Amino acid sequence: MRVTGRPWQDNDMEQVTYKNNITSVILVGFPNLQYFNIPLFLLLFIIYSVTISGNLLIMILFLLSKHLQTPMYFFITQLSLFDIMLTTDILPNLLNIVLYDGCTMSLIGCIIQFNFFATSESSECLLLSVMSYDRYLAICHPLHYNNIINHRFCVKSMTIIWMTSFIMIIIDLQSMCSLHFCGPNVIDHFYCDFEPILQLSCSDTTIIHIETLVMVILAIMGPFIIIVMSYVYIVFTILKIPSFTGRQKAFSTCSSHLMVVSIFYGTLIIVYVYPTKRFWIISKILALFYTVITPLLNPIIYTFRNKDFKKAFDKIKHFNFCKKW
Repeated sequence: MRVTGRPWQDNDMEQVTYKNNITSVILVGFPNLQYFNIPLFLLLFIIYSVTISGNLLIMILFLLSKHLQTPMYFFITQLSLFDIMLTTDILPNLLNIVLYDGCTMSLIGCIIQFNFFATSESSECLLLSVMSYDRYLAICHPLHYNNIINHRFCVKSMTIIWMTSFIMIIIDLQSMCSLHFCGPNVIDHFYCDFEPILQLSCSDTTIIHIETLVMVILAIMGPFIIIVMSYVYIVFTILKIPSFTGRQKAFSTCSSHLMVVSIFYGTLIIVYVYPTKRFWIISKILALFYTVITPLLNPIIYTFRNKDFKKAFDKIKHFNFCKKW
């Protein structure tokens, strides 16, 4: 394994790995790539560029186009913001890992990376539940939609999501920083996740596991239950619509959100509910999917075949073209 910085000798590795207090960790990433380092690096760099550009484009279109400034598109821009946070937290370091067959980072940097990852993921879960409630009201109770889903509701929802995420990150940081880390300091992953970090500690992790379980129930499982219940009511309402065209039109308003939810929660459940420790490479690939691929797909899913985004984009292009001439 090759690591950034000075080359590790065997005696150096042994000394760093087994000392009482570790200050840095080694992320293994995807070892033994050999000749695939550069192609994978270029692929990930393209994905990173497209992800940032696509999500920024959605946010810019929302700010510049008045007809996009509705609650649904407001929530989509917030989703883009969380995707940018996740991508920026994971991908730059992953590019370094792929290019150099692993990397070192400080222990506190590793903990901070995990907390940013957990914050963006939990915030996205909470946001997806709010978006499912938005679709539920739009389809099941359209007459009450404008009275409930207004500017005040949007601001309140995002304030609660951000405050909840902030409180969770403070609790998690305090709990992790109170642990005693004695090694080994090698993490067989491409980012700092919860269990790999705790495996570096020689302290009792019972309390932090209980705290994390409570936060998972509140921030991940709770929103998932709300999403499922919302779509149960949505499906029953759509089936009651007499015409096929009406059913198709109603389903099209929530198909993008349903697709995003399925991809997001599907990979999370496979990785964390049914962990595949015997096939660790499969876990890494699945983790790669929800940390790298999902933020790439979200803007594509929400903008592809979306007439409002296309119209807004065409207006901006037309405006810039006329301005040049």
